Amino acid sequence: MKKLTIILAILFMATVVNAQPMSHVAMQTMTSPDMGNWKNNEKYESLNKAMRELWSAHMYWTLITVDAFYNDPKGLDAKLKRLLQNQKDIGAAIVPYYGQAAGDQLAALLTEHITDAVPVLKAAKSGDTAALNKAVKDWYANAKVIGDFLASANPKNWSAKETETALEMHITHTIAYSVSILKGDYTSSFGGFEEALHHMLQLADILTDGIAKQFPDKF
Repeated sequence: MKKLTIILAILFMATVVNAQPMSHVAMQTMTSPDMGNWKNNEKYESLNKAMRELWSAHMYWTLITVDAFYNDPKGLDAKLKRLLQNQKDIGAAIVPYYGQAAGDQLAALLTEHITDAVPVLKAAKSGDTAALNKAVKDWYANAKVIGDFLASANPKNWSAKETETALEMHITHTIAYSVSILKGDYTSSFGGFEEALHHMLQLADILTDGIAKQFPDKF
């Protein structure tokens, strides 16, 4: 029990040091999409639906995979493969706007985002505090790279501060509900997941809005 308490404390300390606090105030610093301008635009609505489904799947399969890591080793491989496929699907979604190379790069960065989570889970489970600190730091560093990539693709509509904060917040949320799963506190993990999902849907809306503004001729 003492060992678990120490691990949980380290995870929460890493969260505070590396990311914005988990609050709706922090989430609201992200630019709100101007959805009203695209009302009844079928192409816009189609893209928004696809983005929301992709990022919802990202959240769902992350939750399922984290739980499998701690509680369902036989199902872990299949669930992890499905999660990794989702990263390719998200990359493919931007190809019509930014090209194949950009889609492949985003898929690769998101795949790294998933693989970087594995050392965090392993270190937390084994109680290796040094490895845990490094793994969490690396995970947040990847979030910054993804945020910078998105900002560079659409600098007028996605600022680096906005995208980096969004991805860091995603990791903060994931750490929080993963800690709950590690503790066996599923009630808290469900609440944490729902907050994380709400945040991801907001990001999906912002990505949709930014693409439409950057490529108005496609809508």
